[in-house]
Amino acid sequence: MIKKIIVSACLLLSLVSFAQEGTASSYSFYGIGDVRFKGTHETRSMGGIAIEQDSIHMNLQNPASYASLKLSTFTLGGTQATTNLKSEGKSANARRTTLDYLAVGLPLGKFGVGFGLIPYSSVGYKIRTMGSLTENNQSFNGTGGMNKAFLGVGYKITSGLSAGVDVNYNFGKIETNNFEYITDVAIGTRELNNVDLSGINFNVGLMYQTKIYKKLSFFSSLNYSLESDLKAKNTRNIATALYNNNFDLQVVDVLEDVKSEKDLKVPSKYAMAAGIGEARKWLVGVGYTFQGAGSLSNNYNSTADVSYEKSSKYSLGGYYTPNYSSFSNYAKRMTYRGGLRYEKTGLVINNESINDMAVTVGVGMPLSGTFSNVNFGIEVGKKGTTTAGLVQENYANVSVSLSLNEQWFVKRKFN
Repeated sequence: MIKKIIVSACLLLSLVSFAQEGTASSYSFYGIGDVRFKGTHETRSMGGIAIEQDSIHMNLQNPASYASLKLSTFTLGGTQATTNLKSEGKSANARRTTLDYLAVGLPLGKFGVGFGLIPYSSVGYKIRTMGSLTENNQSFNGTGGMNKAFLGVGYKITSGLSAGVDVNYNFGKIETNNFEYITDVAIGTRELNNVDLSGINFNVGLMYQTKIYKKLSFFSSLNYSLESDLKAKNTRNIATALYNNNFDLQVVDVLEDVKSEKDLKVPSKYAMAAGIGEARKWLVGVGYTFQGAGSLSNNYNSTADVSYEKSSKYSLGGYYTPNYSSFSNYAKRMTYRGGLRYEKTGLVINNESINDMAVTVGVGMPLSGTFSNVNFGIEVGKKGTTTAGLVQENYANVSVSLSLNEQWFVKRKFN
């Protein structure tokens, strides 16, 4: 049964990852869009902390974790995002429903294998600037994003130490449509850009845990993503256009396409985290992520007032399970999660760094009679600022994920 679910879900996510508009952020105009991926919803509910070598939950941030899986695992997650976009004197609301990831983990003795598909970044904005009767008005629309298909393997070196590596194939398409015109003048100029993105990168990781006092254990995680290139194949088309009676953009005169290629540089990234706790009972951890300044400006989104700096993220979080083996009280078998996250995104506009901060909570609900579980999470945060003519995004994300766990490769004793 679970295998049929996996095949169906893989086909669904493959289609939806291309079709969905995964963000409403005006900051998705820059670079490769708004980076959405922050791990599974279990991890996100703890501010991004993923340091325990879990036997039934996949850790999509560190491939060393695959070696700790005891059951074949399938996980799928989605989010309902509500965002209030606020600038000086103006505000607007937007909602998006997205599929966030699909992954499968297989235990193979001391080895573990993980593979799946993740919508990594999204572009989704509609911006309009209005001038006077003699000034230019502009409208900007953008859709698309980048996806990541990954395959990784983990190996348990000792009972407490694991290592692993992921290979990621990044691919996607971004389309932007810019229209410029003068008030009361029917005809303007439309610029259409299509960008195909592709590239490969690698992620290596280590995880270590050990008893330090009776039931108390120390947990840690370290992983490194190598610097990589993204090949951007650009197609630009300029045309004369106008708004028709239905206010739809109608193309009148089209010039020939202009094609070009550019290599975008994705910087290397370090992530480390550590914590203490009692396995399957409680855990508290802290994490730090550092990434160098990238070179992600392309022909269509390169502006003089935008630059990229080194980015960093600080996380604090953990979980508490009153009694995972309780038979009489379901609430005691549930896992309660919480965390904090503060992130410098690395994007600088008008000399203002764009920062992102959030508070997260969540709960894991076991499915009776199985090792599977359903996880719910809420993330409330703020991104950006209203100073320097920018936009502040206040958001609330409600997430749900499913983790199905079974023992697959069991040899039958009876036919």
